[in-house]
Amino acid sequence: MTAIALPTDRVIAAIEGAVGWITFNNPARRNAMSQDMWEAVPLALDRMEADPAVRVIVLRGMGDKAFVAGADISQFNELRSSPETVAKYDGISDEASRRLAKSPKPTIAMIRGYCIGGGVGIAVCCDMRIASEGAKFGVPATRLGLGYGPSGVKRLMDLVGPSHVKEIFYTARHFTAHEARDMGLVNRVLPEGELEAYVRTYCDTIAENAPMTMRAVKRTVEELLTLSPAANLAEAERLVAECFASADYIEGRTAFMEKRKPVFQGR
Repeated sequence: MTAIALPTDRVIAAIEGAVGWITFNNPARRNAMSQDMWEAVPLALDRMEADPAVRVIVLRGMGDKAFVAGADISQFNELRSSPETVAKYDGISDEASRRLAKSPKPTIAMIRGYCIGGGVGIAVCCDMRIASEGAKFGVPATRLGLGYGPSGVKRLMDLVGPSHVKEIFYTARHFTAHEARDMGLVNRVLPEGELEAYVRTYCDTIAENAPMTMRAVKRTVEELLTLSPAANLAEAERLVAECFASADYIEGRTAFMEKRKPVFQGR
């Protein structure tokens, strides 16, 4: 196994044979994504995408408690408390998501435990999602009062459809792995003790196949799912910006840090 040097130890990247492994290493916070973790993802992808021996990339969380339990909300007062800091943070996380979604190599999210908020966002950027039976999925944006950008909503909607997207956001509840599979969010659900072995065998199967064909298929699917030119994304982005500028957003993140139920006013 060849380790890839990154500027943070909260993301561990390594190449093992034909597989590139990206491990989110923030277990004390259930692998919640900090800004330096978002910044590390494109750096890991740079190395893996440049290596012709790497045929498939797997993302996973350290330990068995979580894949990624969302963004590290403890950083929000410092890094996402004003329109300017929100724009900077979102630019970094959006670039990491874009790079993952656009990677020319097959990608798999191997999901144990919590896959929440930003974790779902990362998972849906991957080509496939394989989960253990104990995995939990959810997007708590409506409990925090924050906006969720059109690109992330569209990736999720492309997988599960508009009705399930609305259910996920409106309820902000946790969904089981089997519920996630039924709605199309995950491809496979495995017993906990079989997950990693299954993913490794899956990677072996993919690695034996023609990389140019897979790259062509991936690009074709991407083009077929492109947004309509008539989509009014400017209005959607305006509404997202309103969320981040609202009193409800301040209440949402304050209530989270104070471990209490938020009281939203719709302003």
